[in-house]
Amino acid sequence: MTMNFCTIGRWVSRVSHQPARQQFQRTMANTGEGTSGASSDTQNRLASEKSPYLLQHASNPVHWYPWGDEAFSAARQENKLIFLSVGYSTCHWCHVMERESFENPEIAKIMNANFINIKVDREERPDVDKMYMTFVTSLSGSGGWPMSVWLTPDLKPVYGGTYFPPTNRYYGQPGFPQLLDSIASQWQENETKFKESGVKIMEVLDRTSRLPAPGAATMPGKEAVAKCFAQLSSSYEPNYGGFSESPKFPQPSNFNFLFTYHALHPDWDDAKRGLEMALHTLSKMDRGGIHDHISRGFARYSTDERWHVPHFEKMLYDQAQLTVSYLDAFVVTGKTRYADVVRDILMYVMRDLSDPSGGFYSAEDADSLPTADANKKREGAFCVWTHEEVTQLLPGAAKEGHEATLASVFCHHYSVARDGNVNPYQDPHDELKNQNVLIEHDTIEETAREFGLSQEECKAALDKARQMLYMARQERPRPHLDNKMLTSWNGMMLGALARAGAVLGDQMYIQRALQAAEFVMSHLLKDDKLLRAAYAVPNNEVSLGSCIEGFADDYAWIIRGFINLYEATLDTEWLKLAEKLQDKQNDLFWDSEGNGYYMTQSGDESILLRIKEDQDGAEPSANSVSVGNLIRLNNLLGRSDYHTQAEAIFCLFSERLNKIPIALPEMATALLIHQKPPVQIILAGKNGNDSLKMMMQVIHTEAVPNRVILLADDDQESFMYTRHSSLSRYRPKTSDETLAYVCRDFKCMLPVNCPEHLRDILKNPKEACGLKKQGK
Repeated sequence: MTMNFCTIGRWVSRVSHQPARQQFQRTMANTGEGTSGASSDTQNRLASEKSPYLLQHASNPVHWYPWGDEAFSAARQENKLIFLSVGYSTCHWCHVMERESFENPEIAKIMNANFINIKVDREERPDVDKMYMTFVTSLSGSGGWPMSVWLTPDLKPVYGGTYFPPTNRYYGQPGFPQLLDSIASQWQENETKFKESGVKIMEVLDRTSRLPAPGAATMPGKEAVAKCFAQLSSSYEPNYGGFSESPKFPQPSNFNFLFTYHALHPDWDDAKRGLEMALHTLSKMDRGGIHDHISRGFARYSTDERWHVPHFEKMLYDQAQLTVSYLDAFVVTGKTRYADVVRDILMYVMRDLSDPSGGFYSAEDADSLPTADANKKREGAFCVWTHEEVTQLLPGAAKEGHEATLASVFCHHYSVARDGNVNPYQDPHDELKNQNVLIEHDTIEETAREFGLSQEECKAALDKARQMLYMARQERPRPHLDNKMLTSWNGMMLGALARAGAVLGDQMYIQRALQAAEFVMSHLLKDDKLLRAAYAVPNNEVSLGSCIEGFADDYAWIIRGFINLYEATLDTEWLKLAEKLQDKQNDLFWDSEGNGYYMTQSGDESILLRIKEDQDGAEPSANSVSVGNLIRLNNLLGRSDYHTQAEAIFCLFSERLNKIPIALPEMATALLIHQKPPVQIILAGKNGNDSLKMMMQVIHTEAVPNRVILLADDDQESFMYTRHSSLSRYRPKTSDETLAYVCRDFKCMLPVNCPEHLRDILKNPKEACGLKKQGK
């Protein structure tokens, strides 16, 4: 592929080696206003959009277009290259490039004169982002945001990268205006070659992005699972946890695999080691600076190996996935600290990322003004503290009559230093100089011992101090809130809430999940098809913007969320909806010739490349989530066609699963579950009575990832009876009793009516309290 990209690189390089100032002056002398767009002192076309990211750029002097026919027509009519800039509203380096280049009138003149400039919110249009990110990573070996790509008028990429500085930098990276001038000049001189190169590039991308044809692969086996563990183990960093040195990302899909691996093979040594890896990492993250100890929730990632200095943006998808990870940690250990972290995350989401309509917002920014009268934002300004601030805000003793001050106990426990606790190497722009990012180095027990306090007294003092600092933080200028409500992320969050309510026995979380599900049904489902996003607008209203239709990941995550809601409530209406949406996803995205799900529907001529994602990144891919859904729905509904589809997906990705399964840990988790026969748990009783609730609490607090929960409520007309006629055999003896049957390998244990007996069966299936099996 590199061979096809070299020509454009040489053209750009030849011109960009001229002195930057000379190039900039020559370009400015020869450019006038472009024929498209509004004048630079008015808002551009983005002003009518709903995306918070696009609205951030509505006042730029750049004549931005949104992605669409108007921009494409202008490029063809004026015979100009398109400059495509892709980012999202809480992206730190997107803000940097905007301040340096897109707000610069002189650079804007170059852009307006020579290009049709398009802005895309990657969260709104993941299809556009993925298509051109495939090109950028092929060209440069890496990707990221902001993504900057130059396209021919027929949308074929010819050059690209990520962030470009406004002036020349080290390592030969050209300044952005110099690069603009170089590309514009070469387009004028070599238009035909540009177009030819664009055609060849798309041919290469199309060829290399294809997965093996059906019949070319077989089902991956246990070797793929073993290799996934081996690759995770070899990448594991044992001191502070995580699966890289630095920067460190949470990577919840890795935790999902390790917890499932241990739950299904608890006696295996490598599964035990995997459990230790997951728990150690989650504990270090909890105590680290990536965890906001004052406002709650988790930041996107840590810039260092100790989980100390985060990139301060908070994303909804991280909160949702980490809720599940900490729930898994709580279920397997019973340690309340992990449950406390779950409540911590959900408090943040329900307080700061919740819309009155029931939906969830996307993210909070990393950058904010340090003071109300400041004119420049800083990363982390909302979250960090000086030693002086902490001592002033926390006056008095740690407890009445005690010599230790509240401030001294807090500073010790959270490593607050007089000159700040941030390594200068983690602060390249000096934004965190003399500041402290809170991190726990000592345990409550160790801090209590240091100051002669009981653990209860120490905990009470720290709780009081955190609340005082929280109130002080509310007086600071808040970071930007991206109030876009994405369907996929809302599915993630409602599914996490449903599971949290079931595991923790807290109906508040289930009710919030139900509210979010109703939001999806009311606002994001139109003509039986999901939309991509809704937007918060004034007066607590919700707008659908341009009604972008949903992508495969929107369906995958809503389906998973609805299955989780069914498991938490045993309300089969959510299971019916999950099945209906699964069938719709199959209609819209399934490749009937090559198997697997495309991320996009067919029919959009602006999408030159329909892609099947083959990597689980910060968000697991649609195919990985969907294959898990298909397995669960088959077991719940008896849909053998779903089982066939699941195996087709495994076969499609078999090469990746067999060679580098660490790239698809979420799919490897589904493969693990697929390789084990399901454990059917049939509850014969009335939904809502106390005995059934107690049985459900046991089920949700035991690690049985291949379980299938069925309710035999003696209603012969109910949905589940139409799918499982055998349920008619299971009846309780009395109206207030619930009997639990656990079935493995098509044989069921004798029923139990005691929750602790059910726990014994689930925890120790081999012993199962000496209970005999009976034929099903």
